Amino acid sequence: MKTYRFTMYFRGLDYMSEETAEALYAAGCDDCTPASSEGQAYAGFDREATSLETAIATAAADVRKAGLDVASVMLDDDQVAGLEPLRV
Repeated sequence: MKTYRFTMYFRGLDYMSEETAEALYAAGCDDCTPASSEGQAYAGFDREATSLETAIATAAADVRKAGLDVASVMLDDDQVAGLEPLRV
């Protein structure tokens, strides 16, 4: 397995409280660093998985278990560099 690094931003959450951070950890997000800045709460993940898609999907499922909604996901630069080009 490989470790994938990405940041999830949460819809409708402008501040990361201690209670919300604890809910994330309890829901299986013990591989994230929750934070907030400029009115936006987010969590940086270092998730082990067989693929980037699986890493993001399992993290999103865990985030939903914590009662949060994912607004967007930003990949770390080193993750973007390893992606295959899209063919449309």
